[in-house]
Amino acid sequence: MIWKTKQGQLLHLFISYVQVAYRGGHISFVGGKRICWVYDITLLRRAEQACIRSEQRLAEAIESISEGFACIDAEDRLVACNSSYRELLYHGLEVDLPTGTTFESIVRRAAEGGHIKDAEGRVEEWVAERLRQHRNPGEPRIQRRDNDRWVMISERQTEEGGIVAVYSDITELKHREEDLTEKSAVLEALSTKLAEYLAPQVYNSIFTGRQDVEIVSKHTKLTIFFSDIADFTGTTDSLEPEELTNVLNHYLTEMSKVALEYGATIDKYVGDGITAFFGDPESRGVKEDARACVIMAIAMQQRMQELQSEWLGRGLEKPFQIRIGINTGFCTVGNFGSEDRMDYTLNGSEVNFAARLESHAEVGGILLGHETYSLVKDTVLAEERVALTVKGFAKPVRSYAVVGLYDDLAHKGRIIHRDREGLALLIDRHKPTKKGEAEAIKTL
Repeated sequence: MIWKTKQGQLLHLFISYVQVAYRGGHISFVGGKRICWVYDITLLRRAEQACIRSEQRLAEAIESISEGFACIDAEDRLVACNSSYRELLYHGLEVDLPTGTTFESIVRRAAEGGHIKDAEGRVEEWVAERLRQHRNPGEPRIQRRDNDRWVMISERQTEEGGIVAVYSDITELKHREEDLTEKSAVLEALSTKLAEYLAPQVYNSIFTGRQDVEIVSKHTKLTIFFSDIADFTGTTDSLEPEELTNVLNHYLTEMSKVALEYGATIDKYVGDGITAFFGDPESRGVKEDARACVIMAIAMQQRMQELQSEWLGRGLEKPFQIRIGINTGFCTVGNFGSEDRMDYTLNGSEVNFAARLESHAEVGGILLGHETYSLVKDTVLAEERVALTVKGFAKPVRSYAVVGLYDDLAHKGRIIHRDREGLALLIDRHKPTKKGEAEAIKTL
């Protein structure tokens, strides 16, 4: 009963009456009065009411969660869930999930009702898999549901051995992901096509963010490469346009492969000519850049010899022969052009000099400027040629014709080359006259 004190306070009382039973089943009270015990259970009642309010608030909180929520006890039976959980399991259906329902019956009902795409045609197998996952919760799992919906399930084991599960509808996120994947594929295809128009180094520097697409340049030391086909017009007069196109594209493709193998930045193709450089946007150092460029040029001439044999076998009367010019010096390199269209290229007097060297090179030969020669002379055998008078240079400039790499020439027996501490020896066995041989012997 509830008792109100003089101060207006409400007390919850529990009254227990004492009854005394005599023989014959008659009940008697002492002095005609009833004896009882009165217990104050106010705190107990308040605790019960607080517990009820807490349960109500918890239920309201669970129901307000946009994600599906479910609590399963240690016996794998449902303790509580919200309407979002029921909606995600049984989309569009009014399904009652009473407390005590087993987890297996909950998921089996969803699978048999066709609400889970992954379970189509394999309900029993899927239920067994789902129970294993449920009993050993780990990383969140994604399920594909009916009506092209996707749900992410996150389960965690409680200290009592039960499971708390959160079901999140990620349909919109999944559709965005698919849309992004499709767009990424389109962009990848487009970037692959764009890569065909840019040197790999330039392409990578732009797409990795190391270089901005804006009109900007810098002054730096580069090694510049020029090549063209000697007497191109005379060589191709007898070729049909289609045949000429095939042979020329074949030549440019093979030379580009060699250039990319050695790390050259291909600047442009002008007809039968190739312009490339080393030192930007990536550099291994001025000396190594020059060395890589000259070794690349030698590899190109060697590859041309192979192609010449191949072209002769295909009926080309005058196979292509190329000449190469290489120079090292300071150039301006970067993006040139307009805001609407720009080109990553280089310019400067050193670039012009490299082009002049190429025009003075022998057919099948490689001609170096003085600075390039100075950087590679410990690796490459080259012979000085007559100084060239070049437009833009006040004095004649020195040039050097490449003979070959020391190691290759020594292997072929052309030279004897030793470079050790305290000893530097080079004997060109094709060059000395009788007088020269005598002087060499005397010197040794």
